[in-house]
Amino acid sequence: MKRIYFISVVALALGLGAVSVTAEPRAQEAKPAGDAEAKPAAKNEHAYSGMYTFLKEGEFVQVTVEDTGHVTGFVSRFGDGESDKGAFLDQFFKSGKLDGNQLSFTTEIVHGVSFDFKGTVERGEGKNPGDEAYFLLKGTLTESASDVNKKVSAHSREVVFKMFPQDGAPAAVERK
Repeated sequence: MKRIYFISVVALALGLGAVSVTAEPRAQEAKPAGDAEAKPAAKNEHAYSGMYTFLKEGEFVQVTVEDTGHVTGFVSRFGDGESDKGAFLDQFFKSGKLDGNQLSFTTEIVHGVSFDFKGTVERGEGKNPGDEAYFLLKGTLTESASDVNKKVSAHSREVVFKMFPQDGAPAAVERK
């Protein structure tokens, strides 16, 4: 009888020890309440997916946030070069990442031009989800261009891209 009691006590002690060991790391993983806004829950990050304005009227960037914080999308813009002046060009993301509200993406090179964005996704002046400018992309956009001699030049600028309304699309632009 003493032996069964002893085994029960040891098993209980080990069980309680295991519970306290597994509970401790969970407590350490918990974030302070102040960090909740800095890194929203994953389901809220999907709300950032959508179409945003780009540099000129009629141009846009499509951002799609996947479950792992991986971001896919593309930039649709008008060409500025001699051979593509006014042509509509699509530049797909080569890489993209969302960590909390920190967004970055790099496009493929099309006609010698690529874009690199590093910034944040923030709430805009839109009142309700689906409204125009409900979210904004704010940050630094670097445009890299290579000339015929393969010389690369880069130009950075601060940008703010507004989310299009959910039921809207970019306005049609008359092409010349």
